[in-house]
Amino acid sequence: MSKAIVIGAGIAGLAAALRLRHKGYAVEVFEANAYSGGKLHAFEKDGYRFDAGPSLFTMPHLVDELFALFGLAAREHFRYKRKEVVCNYFWEDGTTFSVSADQEVFIREAAERFGVPPEHLQRYLARSRTKYDLTAGIFLEKSLHRVGTYLTKDTLRALAQAYKLDLGETLNAVNERFFDSPHLVQLFNRYATYNGSSPYQTPGIMSMIPHLEMYHGTYFPEGGMHAISQSLYRLAEQQGVRFFFNTPVTGIRHERGRVVGIEAAGTTCDADVVVSNMDIFATYKNLLRDVPSPRRILRQERSSSALIFYWGIERKFPQLDLHNILFSADYREEFRQIFDAHQLSDDPTIYLNITSKDQPSDAPPGCENWFVMINAPSNFGQDWDRMKAAARQQIITKINRVLGVRLEDHIAVEEVLDPVGIERNTSSHRGALYGASSNSRFAAFLRHPNFSGRLQNLYFCGGSVHPGGGIPLCLLSAKIATDLIPNR
Repeated sequence: MSKAIVIGAGIAGLAAALRLRHKGYAVEVFEANAYSGGKLHAFEKDGYRFDAGPSLFTMPHLVDELFALFGLAAREHFRYKRKEVVCNYFWEDGTTFSVSADQEVFIREAAERFGVPPEHLQRYLARSRTKYDLTAGIFLEKSLHRVGTYLTKDTLRALAQAYKLDLGETLNAVNERFFDSPHLVQLFNRYATYNGSSPYQTPGIMSMIPHLEMYHGTYFPEGGMHAISQSLYRLAEQQGVRFFFNTPVTGIRHERGRVVGIEAAGTTCDADVVVSNMDIFATYKNLLRDVPSPRRILRQERSSSALIFYWGIERKFPQLDLHNILFSADYREEFRQIFDAHQLSDDPTIYLNITSKDQPSDAPPGCENWFVMINAPSNFGQDWDRMKAAARQQIITKINRVLGVRLEDHIAVEEVLDPVGIERNTSSHRGALYGASSNSRFAAFLRHPNFSGRLQNLYFCGGSVHPGGGIPLCLLSAKIATDLIPNR
C-alpha cells in the first residue's frame, strides 16, 4: 500500500488525511503540538469552556461530505444547528441591529432600520450571489495554477461576465455605491475581515462573502467549534490514520526532484506522497531549506492577526447572542492603524462570541463565557505587553459605554492570546490568521498553489495557500490538493 504523510493536524490536515485514506493510502499525520485541530482548539478554566480559535461555522456540508466518503451518516457523529440570528450589531450612536438568518426578514428589517429602499438590498445580495456562482467553481474548488482550470465553460462564462465581479473597485467603494447609510456600509465592509483584509483595499469581489453567511447560513456545532476538528480526528483514527503528536517535522526529504519522506523526532520516515498543512512560509524556511523559495509569494503582505481575551463573566447579557459586533466609530482609521502603522486601533471594533448562549454547560449557572477579539496587526516585534494592557482597558471602556455596564466587576476568569502566541502555537508567519492578506485584486493568483512546482509528490493545504483561510476554504484546500493526487 502506498504511503502518504501529512504534516500538521489542523482542520485542513485532518481533511487531507481522510481524503488520502479514502484514496487507498496508508496515512500518517505528524503534529508538533500535543493535540489535533490546530487553531480549532479549546480549553477549560474554572468551569468555563472556551473555543480558542475560529468561532464562525458556515458551509457545514464540507464537513458532512468527509463522513460521506466512508458511507457514514454525519449526524450520528457530528451535530449542529442553524442559527436564527446571524449577528447582533452595536454602533457608538446607540443604533443596534440583529441580522436575521431569513433573508427576506433581513431585507425588510434593514430597509426600515437604515432608511434604504428594499430594492437596494435585494440587488446587493443578488449581486453577491452572482459573484459567488460565477467564481466558486474556479477560485474556490479548483487549482488556479493548472491550465485545465481555465479551459472550461465555467471559466469562459465568468470571463464573459467579469464586469459583474467589481475587480476594479474596493469593497468599500462597492458598498458606498449601493448604500447611503454609513451603518450598512460598515456592516458589509466587515466581511473583509473574514480573510484578514481591509475593506478599503480588498477588491469588490469580496462582496460575495455575505452570500455565504446570509444565504447558506451560520451554524453552531454541538460541543462548540472544537467539535468540528475532534469529530474529524476521531473519524480519521477509526479509518486507520495514524497520528504522531508532540512530533515536529524538521525536514522534507527529496531525491532527484521527487519527495521521498520526512525527518521527524531524529529519524527518517519514507513516504510516496507528502502533504504539508504547515504555514507555507514556515514550510520553506524550516522544512525545505535546500529548495529555492518563491520569494514573491512569501513576501506578500500578511493578513491581520487577532488579540483575544477569554473572559469568564459572572452575569448574563440578554441583549447578546452567539455572535456580536461593537463597531468602531472610525472604521477607515482602524484599518490604517492595523495595516499601515502595524498598531492596534485606539478604537477597535470588538467581536464577542458567547457559546454558552447555545450550550449553557460552557459556563457556570448565571454566567457566560466570552471570547472577545479585536483585529490586530501581524507580529513585527511590537511592544505587545504595552499594547495588550491599553487594548484591555479600551475594550472594557467601550463595552461599558455601549452596553451600560461595569464589566470589570464581572470578570472572574481571564486568559489572553496575542499574535506572538498565535505564531508560537501554530507556526503561522507573524501570527497572521489567513496567511497573505487579500489587499490586492491579484491576491488570489499570488497565493501559493496546492502543489510544488519543483518537487513531485509534494502538496500543500491550509489557510496560507490557495484558496485561503477560514474553515470552509481550508477544507476546500485539502480537497483541491488531494484531487491532484492519484488513487492507490
